[in-house]
This record gives sequence, structure tokens and C-alpha cells, in this order.
Amino acid sequence: MRLRQATVVAIGMALVAAGCARRPRAGPDGAPVASDERTRREDVGGLGDATRIYQTMGLLASAGPVAFVGSVAYLAGPSPDTTLALVTLSLANRSLTFARDGDRFRAGYEVQLDLRQGNAVVRHVEAREAVRVPSFKETSRGDESIIFQQQLSVPPGQYVLAFAVRDAVGGKSATQEALVTVPRFAPGTLSSPITVLEVTPRASTDSLPRLVASPRSTVAFGRDSLVPVYLEGYGAGDTLPIGVAVRSDQGGALWTDTVSLERRAGLFSGVINVPVSQLGVGVTTLVAWRGDSAGVRDTARSPVFVSFGDELPVASFDEMLNYLRYFTTPQRLATLRAAPPAQRAAAWAAFTRETDPVPATPQHEGLRDYFARVRMANDRFREEGVPGWVTDRGMVLVSLGEPDQLYEQGGADVNQRGRAQIWEYRQHRLQLVFVDQTGFGRWRLTTSSDSDLRAVLRRIQER
Repeated sequence: MRLRQATVVAIGMALVAAGCARRPRAGPDGAPVASDERTRREDVGGLGDATRIYQTMGLLASAGPVAFVGSVAYLAGPSPDTTLALVTLSLANRSLTFARDGDRFRAGYEVQLDLRQGNAVVRHVEAREAVRVPSFKETSRGDESIIFQQQLSVPPGQYVLAFAVRDAVGGKSATQEALVTVPRFAPGTLSSPITVLEVTPRASTDSLPRLVASPRSTVAFGRDSLVPVYLEGYGAGDTLPIGVAVRSDQGGALWTDTVSLERRAGLFSGVINVPVSQLGVGVTTLVAWRGDSAGVRDTARSPVFVSFGDELPVASFDEMLNYLRYFTTPQRLATLRAAPPAQRAAAWAAFTRETDPVPATPQHEGLRDYFARVRMANDRFREEGVPGWVTDRGMVLVSLGEPDQLYEQGGADVNQRGRAQIWEYRQHRLQLVFVDQTGFGRWRLTTSSDSDLRAVLRRIQER
């Protein structure tokens, strides 16, 4: 009993004088930016890594060359000796190589899936899929835009699950392996909770579920109001009470409720809607348990990641505000910081509406480009113990982008003290001077350049 489903899904859907002494970093208003030890640790770590976050959630995640995220969930099969394994894969358009196809653009990808037990291959799947988009702009989407699903009937037991994903046009590929335990479902048990995009609850274990899973188990803070989670229960009875809770990474309960799954012929099934506003931002765990006396399985668990968006892998509200110090005004940040936890989602939604340069698109291009510059600055300008985006040159790159012209003065010796760099921004009629007073590549803005920069940033951010 197999079904392969590949779907392209658009998901609607993170001041110094010229010398070696360093003063606290100032914001656009000239006031020092407050920082505690936690913020310092976050700064040193640099911008959050989405792949690492997904891996800590227990998902199969590869950063490249073909970036993807995979998940495995389990439902009861037609007999106690058969379990239905739902393997789901998520890719972004930009992970693939597109070529023009008439008035559209076309890419292809290949998936090889092996379920091994010792030296024996229990299940082998090879699939070739095509993706077509109407415009060149769509080819660079970085959100979850492609979902591949494979449903397999397998005996309960322990296996090695191996993924291989290949870009059919570009030839690049990526692999992942994981040890998985396929459970046996008996009366009194629960299925895996499955975060879904679409679902029609099934009524019998003899049929296949009609659903589109969310492999990343991710929702967007301030955009999504609910996390829909599909769940099944097995056994006799007319109704099945379910206790459900969402816990933080520290184990504290963020939200709890009691729901009932509807009896549908041969099983209980339904959707649990979890309110995003109650969860905050970060990785959480949904825990479900049976409330009837027949329950023999303590809990069923599933990770849920509340993020700021697919390309903003920032794992806390305070961390996001720290990153936004060069993006917006101190007044807007103060409003966000003052919002009570229950109102943060609404405050963030209002902030993104006010600052989105292209409201008609699902992405916030301003934040996307800003965080791309943060990553660029981290790559170029990192100093010992300091991430690149908070150095002087990193701050300017993040705030204003690449300079129109860059000049260097002081000779060819890179170890010479007093060398200067001049960054020119013609649009702002601005020249910024950085000096390496120590000869160790620690470039600092001059006092006058720092003052000029703050004046320009105030004008930009207050528009």
C-alpha cells in the first residue's frame, strides 16, 4: 500500500574614535545599546542557523548543496503487524536549478529513499518530480515552497532511513540518514501528532490519510494564528478525550487543553488547533495523551517551531529585537519590547505591516534583505570574540548595504598601523572613514563619521 505525493505549495509565508579603545555600541539615536549576558552569548553565536534548529527538533535537515528538511510520522496500518510511515520532505525553490521552459521556468529533483534493516533494504523508493513556476522571481523563493510525501506500509521495528535528494538540472545533491523506530499500534494508543497544511481525517486504517504535512512543523509568529495538528486514536468507544499541552524547551507548559477526537467508523481522528499567540517564539514540544481508561501509551509528541519566517531562524523574541537595532527606530523597538507576551504576536504583525516595502508579496523583502546583510557581515568582518555584524564595518554594511566606492589609504602593508578605508554612499552624500589604528585589522569609525552615520540612519528609519 503506497502513495507518493509531490506538491508545490505556496506558503503565505529574524561608537569608536580612531584608536584601539572600544566604547559600547550606540544605536541610531546615539544611546548605548543595552546588552545582558544572554544577548552577548547570542551575538557571539551569530545569526541563528535554521538547519541546526531543525536538527535539534529531531528532523532530518541538510544545509546543502540541496537544502531540505525531512520528517517521519506514524499512523496505524490495516493490521497490527503493519504501520503506515509518512515520510515528508520540504525544499525551497532556490535549492534547485531552474531553466526557461517556454514562458515559464522549470526545475526537477530526484528523491531516493531507502529503509534498511541490517544489510537488507526493506523499502526502496525512487521518484522524479518537476517544478514549474510562472516567473524568474519565483525561482529564488527561500520559503517552504515544495513538499514531497511518501507513504509506506512497513512492519514495526527499528530501521535506518536514508534520504538522497538530487537537483536534476544542476546535478548537486545531499543525503541524510537517521535511525528510526516504527511503532506498533494497538487499541489504546495514539498516532504521531502531525502538523498539517491540509487534511481530511480518515475513518479507517484500511485507507490512506488525505493530508499535506508540514515537514518543518513551523508556523510564522504574527502571521499564523493556529497550528493545526492531526491526531488519531485507536480502540473502542464512542468518544476519545485527549489531553494536550505545548511545552517550552525548558519544560514549562505554555498552553494546555482537553479536546475530544470524533469516532469515524474504525478509529478516532481529528485536528487539534493550537493558538500561536500562546506559544511565543522558539522550539516547543506538543504532547498529547489519552484521557480514557483504555490508554496504554503515555504520550505522543511532536516538535513545533514558531519562527519569524522561513529565512529568519531567530529563536526568541528578545533575540530578534537585538538583531533589529539597525533596522528600525528605537521607538518602534521599545513598543515591541513593551508588549506583554500575550500581545507580542499582534505587535509583531503590526510592525511587519508598517515596515514591509512590498505588502502585496508573502515575504517581507525588507527583513529578508536586512538579514542577508547580517549574514554577509558575519562572513566578512568577524573579529575575535565579536560577530561581524556588530563590528563598525559590519554595522555600516547591515545598515546601508554595499558602498558605491571603497578607497584604502596608508600603503600596501596590511599590518601597518593607521591605515584608512573610506566608504562612499552617493545616495546619502556620505563618506565614512574607518581607521585600523592597531594594524590587526580592527577597523573603527572616526568620531565624525560615526556622527554622520547616525544622522543618516535616523532619516532612513523614520521614513
